[in-house]
Amino acid sequence: MQPARRAGLRAIAVLSLGLGLGFAAATSCAAAAYPASGKPITLIVPFGAGSGTDQQARAYAQALNEEFGADVVVENKGGASGMIAAQYVARAPADGYTLMLTTNTTQAADEHLFKKLAYDPVKDFTPITLLAKGYMFLLVNPKSPYKSVSDLLAAARKAPGKLNFGSGSSSSRVAGELLKQMTGTDIVNVPYTSNPKSIVDLLGGQIDFMFADASTALPQINGGKLRALAVSGTKRLPSAPNVPTVSESGVKGYDMSYWTAAYLPKGATPELQQRLNQMFIKASASQVVKTYYTNTSAEAITTTPAELMQFQIAESKKWGDIIKKAGIKPE
Repeated sequence: MQPARRAGLRAIAVLSLGLGLGFAAATSCAAAAYPASGKPITLIVPFGAGSGTDQQARAYAQALNEEFGADVVVENKGGASGMIAAQYVARAPADGYTLMLTTNTTQAADEHLFKKLAYDPVKDFTPITLLAKGYMFLLVNPKSPYKSVSDLLAAARKAPGKLNFGSGSSSSRVAGELLKQMTGTDIVNVPYTSNPKSIVDLLGGQIDFMFADASTALPQINGGKLRALAVSGTKRLPSAPNVPTVSESGVKGYDMSYWTAAYLPKGATPELQQRLNQMFIKASASQVVKTYYTNTSAEAITTTPAELMQFQIAESKKWGDIIKKAGIKPE
């Protein structure tokens, strides 16, 4: 090879290496500089204002602002069991300025509850971190004749198909269906776009009972507006120590919980994904978020993006098995 040609090739190689390093450095700097000053981050919530997910998102929005100076706007896109919001985020730019704080409803349950989704729960999102695991209360109107789970089930057995329960999320729907399955009762589901909306009808006497996340339920319980018959997990909650579990109330082995997590649209860079993972983990340790979890008896859990992906895949199978065993037909 001629000396001049070898020198030219070396120059091209050095230039290419320099450009590659420069691009990597620029990408790393861009991730480190995120979020850009004056550019708001929209945190999409797939349920209505006042829902547990909405309250959690607002706690994180405040924490991200306090910790990183991020201007975070919470936007509620409720409806269609969270599918409207999930589809919106799936089609958004993966630049870090549209995120979703969601639950197992959109990421693990909906694919088993509906024949067709307008998004893929795994392929259309970039995982950031798992955030929390929470529980639900079985609620009735304080004027209801049902003072216990046993009272409720006795009425359901006496008049099959007469009682109904509201559900504003897949978690609340499956919680009710699991109760039916484990007790052999015939109770009708009444779907709502969010749990706060189903609570309105429970307060008005239009439905007999419902399962609602602790964030939504506790203000109603503490205010005497609704009566809690049981909690859905295996242990009583510190926020309501006098409320027994469903299992304690006679439905042995009953256990139902939900989880929340943060996602980017698909296509986000690994640097941005890691930056947001670090931001959400730090926000989880903030006082405002810790207070939210204490008040709702939720369990804070953070993960790497890869761990969230594996968790979600496993949860999808678990929820699919519960839904199939409960006899719920995809709509």
